[in-house]
Amino acid sequence: MTHAPHNSANERVLIAAFEGWSDAGAATTTVLQHLGELLNAEVLHVIGADGFVDFQVHRPKVSFDENGRRQLEWPETRMYGTVHRPNSPIDASGPIGTANPIGTDGSGNTDAPRVETIRRIDGTPVTDIFLLAGVEPARDWGAFAEEVVELVDDWGIDSVILIGSLFSDSPHSRPIVTTISSDNANMRARTGAERSDYEGPAGITTVLDLALGEAGVPSLSLWAQVPHYVHSSPSPKATLAILDKLEELLDVVIPRGSLIDEANEWEANIDRIAATDEDMASYIRSLEAARDAATAPETTGEAIAHEFEKFLNIDPDSGLDGPSAGPTAGPNDIN
Repeated sequence: MTHAPHNSANERVLIAAFEGWSDAGAATTTVLQHLGELLNAEVLHVIGADGFVDFQVHRPKVSFDENGRRQLEWPETRMYGTVHRPNSPIDASGPIGTANPIGTDGSGNTDAPRVETIRRIDGTPVTDIFLLAGVEPARDWGAFAEEVVELVDDWGIDSVILIGSLFSDSPHSRPIVTTISSDNANMRARTGAERSDYEGPAGITTVLDLALGEAGVPSLSLWAQVPHYVHSSPSPKATLAILDKLEELLDVVIPRGSLIDEANEWEANIDRIAATDEDMASYIRSLEAARDAATAPETTGEAIAHEFEKFLNIDPDSGLDGPSAGPTAGPNDIN
């Protein structure tokens, strides 16, 4: 199986994320939920939980169906995408029509508000983005990776973006740091991604990344750093940072909906808490000072060397020594 990355407007991209340690602040699961609503995505394929998931960690959930019968929802891995149906063309004013379109009340009432959709720069709706969502498997990662690679092949996916978020020593009052890495030279040339030099314990995203590479599928890892001192609540600011980077990578326009207001409120709430807790406020000020010092380009020779590298366009595979991905340890050190 050979996949060649390209810049075609019809490139089929799979965006994957997993619940667990790599979903700090629920940033990545919220990204997939947001994209799924915009794409009006439906389930296209299911990778069963049996053999992969530890049900004592991720238990199935019981609920009632529309007929009042109890049913179980297993922690499966699901692939989502836009479904094309006869006599249901792309609507220039909204998402693709489906049997139960997002924006209706589920009963076919099309008077309900319709959500916006992801569009290309020329305004045409995007229908070739696919989503893969699930929990990080507890066992048999090799077999799980093989299933994902087969899924990518079956659906003609051209490239894969693996997204993650992790807690770090980062201040909530500064822009969320995102980093991108890839083992694929063409992908690095296209996106400006770094090649990770990390060695050590790995997660499922790394296993998938390597399996996709061996299968000839270009992949890229996108990570966001979430302030660790607000770990008990979702981080819409981190979700926005990931969406901003995806918009840049995919060359599309992604409506943010209410996320901007939610992110502003999230930051304001932390500010209010810190205003009544001097220890927390002092700690945040120290993180801000460290971030500002680390990101000031005139403060380090490494930053200057990085600017020279960009200016000279040094090939990362040329064997020349270049600067590290940045002064802040984080996603590139994990992936």
